[in-house]
Amino acid sequence: MIWKTSRREFRFDRTLVMGILNVTPDSFFDGGSFGDLDAALRRAEELIAEGADIIDIGGESTRPNSTRVAFHEEIRRVVPVIEGIAKRFDVAVSIDTSKNEVARAAVDAGAEIINDVSGLRFDERIGEIAANSGSGLILMHLRGNFETMHSQTPVPDIVADVADGWRASLTIAGRYGVERDRIALDIGIGFGKSVEQNLEIIAKLDKLVREFNDLAVLVGLSRKSFLGTILGGVPVGERLAGSLSGAALAVWNGARIVRVHDVAETAHAVRVVEAIKEQL
Repeated sequence: MIWKTSRREFRFDRTLVMGILNVTPDSFFDGGSFGDLDAALRRAEELIAEGADIIDIGGESTRPNSTRVAFHEEIRRVVPVIEGIAKRFDVAVSIDTSKNEVARAAVDAGAEIINDVSGLRFDERIGEIAANSGSGLILMHLRGNFETMHSQTPVPDIVADVADGWRASLTIAGRYGVERDRIALDIGIGFGKSVEQNLEIIAKLDKLVREFNDLAVLVGLSRKSFLGTILGGVPVGERLAGSLSGAALAVWNGARIVRVHDVAETAHAVRVVEAIKEQL
């Protein structure tokens, strides 16, 4: 398996760790911490030192009850950070957006991966930008629109729904000419899924991995609210152990990329899982 971006190829001799860098005032865990350019670049350097293979930069929160940000404001937030990281470090930069204007500006600034939480459902033109730039493209499963994606009634078969959603997104990407070896798939933990369904899809991830066996599957569950629910209502700052447990099981079941806030701890946990799997 090879995943190509506009600047490199990932061959998955090990699980990739994607470090989250939100330059937003309202993200659920680190909102407001890295809005300043210098602070964002220092955080990027920390993430790289901790073992991040990819830095995923977001300028619009997708937490429950968040509101849309105008594309020009999102560009203002993310482009200086992308330019700064691309100039200073040899690390893959991903832009977390569902707007074509932001994707285009981010790619021009040095981003080599577009991470679209809507799987091209909110704005198909992202597919055209990915195809023309040769960027990597992450397609996430969700249902509903931006305002309703966290309040959808759970479907009876979540594994089948994720598979159907991925197939629909892949069809759109193919229509715009995105090469399949530039695509990765995200199960969309927390988006239109109940607590039980979040758990189910991690437990049954191997089924999806087998069906889409030529594509890398990404899991992003770091610090999310379903972990707090399972752990008796603990706040976001106390969900590290739960995040590591979930990431370890996801990797055991076939995830090739994990998207996390806590890079060093996750990288260690993943290496242990991989070492154990090698003995099978």
